[in-house]
Amino acid sequence: MENIFSLFQERFISLLARFDISYKRYFYKKINLNDKLIGIIGARGVGKTTFLLQYLKENKLPISKKLYISADSIEFSDISLFEFAKYFESVGGKVLVIDEIHKYKDFEKHLKQIYDFLNLKVLFSGSSAIRLEHSKSDLSRRAAIYKVNGLSYREFLELKLGVSFKSYTLKEILENHIDISYEISKIIKPLEYWKEYLQKGFYPFYFENPETYYIKLEQIINTVIETDLPFVFNIEIENLIKLKKLVKLICVSEPYELNLSKLAQKIEINRVTLYKYIDYLHRGDILFILKSSQKGDSIFTKPEKIYMNNTNLNYCYCENPKIGTIRETFIISMLREDHQIEYPKKGDIRIDGKYIFEIGGKNKKQTQIKNLKNSFLIIDDIEVGTKNRIPLWLFGFLY
Repeated sequence: MENIFSLFQERFISLLARFDISYKRYFYKKINLNDKLIGIIGARGVGKTTFLLQYLKENKLPISKKLYISADSIEFSDISLFEFAKYFESVGGKVLVIDEIHKYKDFEKHLKQIYDFLNLKVLFSGSSAIRLEHSKSDLSRRAAIYKVNGLSYREFLELKLGVSFKSYTLKEILENHIDISYEISKIIKPLEYWKEYLQKGFYPFYFENPETYYIKLEQIINTVIETDLPFVFNIEIENLIKLKKLVKLICVSEPYELNLSKLAQKIEINRVTLYKYIDYLHRGDILFILKSSQKGDSIFTKPEKIYMNNTNLNYCYCENPKIGTIRETFIISMLREDHQIEYPKKGDIRIDGKYIFEIGGKNKKQTQIKNLKNSFLIIDDIEVGTKNRIPLWLFGFLY
């Protein structure tokens, strides 16, 4: 154990010495770092590893008392995670950070043992697909779990322009959108970078090299499908091509025109397997399923609409994505973390069981939501709204 520990310690010291990312994502302020066991889950590429290294860089403990490891390291495959943590504690370790924890078999049991028997603070990151709420070892009761999202439009602008903007609650936007839009418009032209964000601004690695962004994005999605999902859900290797085909077919279809029977036929699987695959892709942050609250939450409940997880995936996988789909995908991607989203009888989406949103371009009329209480038109291609007409881009300032 001593040799493998020394190897990881050397890697960590070298990694931290070279790490110099200063921009902090929105969730840095949301995470209560006083907890003993903290989990960060989310899509690949949204900045989980960056957050973990930022935390370690700022932590005032001596370098010998903190350690970063990646659970997908080849050297870690034959090691007991609990025994490794126990050894680290025995040599004075205080903080252990574990990246890619979903790659370690039965990680829940090991984390439970670390929590129960060691005086060690642990932060871990993993895929959104891991089902901590169903863990047999009851890990969810011990760990504080945070689900993190991709860049908001606000964060994208901060990274691109080097300026700072305030975020707003949904209530603030709905009640004060005219004043908020006006204040932001005094600093920037909100629509100047709007299309760039929709096409390439959801994942922070865009700023590393914009020219190869889609190549990297496709590689990330392939890794999720080929590695993460099979590990979590035991998907047979020969069916991975069907998952990829399913993503492509859903991307080129309108969210409300999907025929699941025909979809199952096209990729040569039965409907039960199709529902499972759609659920896996939803949990893996590749798709987003919109259901009606009246139909229940079972994975075998027919979705009302299926979207790509974010607009960047639409542009990556579809040659000519429909603007209506892009608009709906964007607002769902901004709202889903802190709000309940459902399919309503009238309008496009219902938020928190209370607000009805109809989404469209600047010529959109109120016909479909006329006389509905708490209804709003969410309008693209405008900088400032009026009354219940709110600019679509403004929802990019929710976090």
